[in-house]
Amino acid sequence: MAIPTAVNDQITDAVTQANVKVLAESPAMAMGAIYQTMAHSTGILFENAVSAQQQQNTLTQASTNQGVMQIYSMGTMADAAATEKVGQGGIADNLTSMLTVLQSFKG
Repeated sequence: MAIPTAVNDQITDAVTQANVKVLAESPAMAMGAIYQTMAHSTGILFENAVSAQQQQNTLTQASTNQGVMQIYSMGTMADAAATEKVGQGGIADNLTSMLTVLQSFKG
């Protein structure tokens, strides 16, 4: 019961109860705000994880594509290497080197 004042006791009790109600609810409101913040942070965490997975998937597809392109071009690369060897080891070069050796025996 409130201390007797010029104000009606019922009014002072109502004001006191309203203040107690606000004070009693503040921890619950704070915890609610914390839970909302944690839920929002967790949502952003999952969004970032999905984004990273999508980027990794794109990189994986690109590297797989590059590997397949290299595998399919191996025949062409081998043909090019063989053609280069044949071109460098031509008959004219062999004849020139043989003529040089023969001329060195003459002199």
